[in-house]
Amino acid sequence: MNSSAIALSSLLLVATFAAQEPAPPIAPVAPVAPIAPIAATQKPAAKVAEPTYDEKADARVVVAAALARARKENRRVLIQWGANWCGWCNWLAATMKADSETRRKLLYEYDVVHVDVGRFNKHMDLAKELGAEFKSIPYLTILDSSGKALVQQATEPFEIKESDAKGNHHDPKKFVTWLTEHQAAPLVAKDVHAAALAQAKTENKRVFMHFGAPWCGWCHRLENWMAEPEIAALLAKDFVDLKIDQDRMTGGKEMIDAEIAAAGVKAGGIPWFVFSDAAGKQLANSTGPKGNTGFPYKEDEVAHFATMLNTVRVNLTDADIATLLASLNAIRTADEAKKKAAAAH
Repeated sequence: MNSSAIALSSLLLVATFAAQEPAPPIAPVAPVAPIAPIAATQKPAAKVAEPTYDEKADARVVVAAALARARKENRRVLIQWGANWCGWCNWLAATMKADSETRRKLLYEYDVVHVDVGRFNKHMDLAKELGAEFKSIPYLTILDSSGKALVQQATEPFEIKESDAKGNHHDPKKFVTWLTEHQAAPLVAKDVHAAALAQAKTENKRVFMHFGAPWCGWCHRLENWMAEPEIAALLAKDFVDLKIDQDRMTGGKEMIDAEIAAAGVKAGGIPWFVFSDAAGKQLANSTGPKGNTGFPYKEDEVAHFATMLNTVRVNLTDADIATLLASLNAIRTADEAKKKAAAAH
C-alpha cells in the first residue's frame, strides 16, 4: 500500500524503535495566516468543515441504523474504516463527495458509514466480528441488508500515485466499477406491487403506494414522516406501506406512468401516491385541486390529504386522522419558525 497508510505493528512500537515505518502523510495544511484584529462589524468566520469521522459515535449503533435503511431501500452498507489523522482516509472520503459519478452511485446503492478506528484501538472488536482484518487504513467492508459481510477490500487498487486534475487521490472509475459489481440486484416493481396487494388482501387493508427516487428530497420527507413510530402505527391500521422507486426498481417508471394514466391526471412530479384496494383499484390519489400534493406540507395539501384519508379509511378514527394532520401541520409550523429565527439573525 502507499506509505500513507500505517501498519498496526508500527503504531504499537513507535515509542521503542527508531527503525520504523515513516508516519503516514496527512493531507497538506495551508500555513496559518496572521490573525487580524476583529472589528465590531466583522462577520463571523465561516464554519469549519465537519471531520470525516465522528470520533464520539458508537459504530455499532450507526451501522445498525444504516442496515435498517438498507433493508428498507434494498441497498448495501459500505463501511469505511479509518481515522481523521489519516490523509488517505480523508482523500477517499473527498472523492466520494466530489466525484459526481461516485456520489450518485453511493446515493442510489449504498448507505455509507465512516467508522473511526482511532490508533487501531477503537471499534476493532466490531471489525473482527465483521471479518474485516486490516493493518492499514482506509479499508472497506460491504454488508448486505441483513448485516452479512460480502466483501473486504483494501484501497490500494484505487489509489493514484499522483492526484488527477480534479485533485482525486483515488481513481473514481475503478472505484465506481467496484461498487457496481457489488451493489444489490434491483427489485422488480410489479413483483413488489403484487406482494403488497397480497398482504393487503390477507390483512383486509388498503395499499398506500408512493413513488419516489433517491434524489427526491420531498420523497424522503414523506417517507421519514411515514416511518415515525406514532405515524406508522396509525397508518398501519388501514394501509400496507408500498414504496416504488421509479429510478432503481425495474419497471418503476413504467408503473408510475401507468398509474397516473389510470387516474386520469397530469404528471406533477414526485412524490406522487395513490391509495388502492387489495385488487389494485385506485381509490384516491395525491393530485389535488392545485396539482400534485406530494408531501402534504402546505395547508391546501394537508387538506387534500385529509380528504383522501376520509375517502378510503376503514379503521382510522376521526381522532387518528386529526393526529396525522396535526403532525403534518406541526412540521410546517416548525419550518416557518426556523426561517423566522434565521432571518432575525
